Amino acid sequence: MRHISITKTTTSKVDLLDFNNIPLGTTFTDHMFICDYENGEWLNPRIEPLALIPTHPAAMALHYGQAIFEGMKATKHINGTPLLFRPTLNAARLNFSARRMGMPEFPEDLFVEGLEKLVALEENWIPPQKGSALYLRPFMYADEAFIGMRASTKYKFIIMASPAGPFFSKPIRLYAETKYIRAIEGGTGEAKAAGNYAAAIRPTELAKEKGYNQVLWLDGKDFNYIQEVGTMNIFFKIKGTFYTPSLDGAILDGITRKSVIELLKAEGYQVNENPITINELLRASKEGTLEEAFGTGTAVGIAMINEIGYKNQTITLTKGNKVGQLVLDKINGIRSGEYSDTHNWMVAIEKETA
Repeated sequence: MRHISITKTTTSKVDLLDFNNIPLGTTFTDHMFICDYENGEWLNPRIEPLALIPTHPAAMALHYGQAIFEGMKATKHINGTPLLFRPTLNAARLNFSARRMGMPEFPEDLFVEGLEKLVALEENWIPPQKGSALYLRPFMYADEAFIGMRASTKYKFIIMASPAGPFFSKPIRLYAETKYIRAIEGGTGEAKAAGNYAAAIRPTELAKEKGYNQVLWLDGKDFNYIQEVGTMNIFFKIKGTFYTPSLDGAILDGITRKSVIELLKAEGYQVNENPITINELLRASKEGTLEEAFGTGTAVGIAMINEIGYKNQTITLTKGNKVGQLVLDKINGIRSGEYSDTHNWMVAIEKETA
């Protein structure tokens, strides 16, 4: 265990936040965790007041895109204890992304310890409302000043935090994209790399102009196989069985996805992880066997889907999302301690002492 130095802010901004009206993605807590990579090792892990970070114009992340991140949430148990949801999986996935992007791995024990100390310090920022949480953003980027095509020799790892309310308050509409692609096998789709999301911005804007909330990505060869949604993995219930696209090298291995599979199986449902085509989905819709659809992700939790647009056709889900709501209630209940954590997913955090 490494020593993490802590420098506390003299004045907290938490009292200025209206927890009943949290702006999305624009409010940040008082502190951040930082660690520097130089000469082949991670140095100087510390927590400091949140501040701007000096960056050289030639920082390699700005030119060559070596930047990865994770998304997590901290909640509070009904007894007041701060909790993290499966943090070791995020630590492992960050390093999976790092390897794919030619970046150094970050010590997984330090990843979890940094999270715990930061959340302990910022526990007053955890929203008490059901479905709300303190969103945590661990990320790593190349900050060596060098213009040239190679891996950087200097990196920064940072964790910042932002209180967040529920992402989607009502069912959403998806647009199945048939021109742009998110990822292809052998690319970076299975890594949580910043560039993946940059490539999705324009197609998402176009989908929103058509009245949809997010893009449903199809494969990059024939635009037939379903991959995932803009910020989510996706599940379909057909004839009582759940289906989700198998991990094929172009799909993110979502931690919420993994958890939902475990919850569904615990509830007695069969879950098939296999390739699914948009035509299979259209056929199930026409036959009346497509019963539910929902997306899963850290930020969104469980997002119910009521419509999918594909070319000149529309898939409308009118049977509700009974099981999706059950899973959402279970995950939120486990996060809050209202349901027993039989899977041992939650990590309790010792509260910060003066």
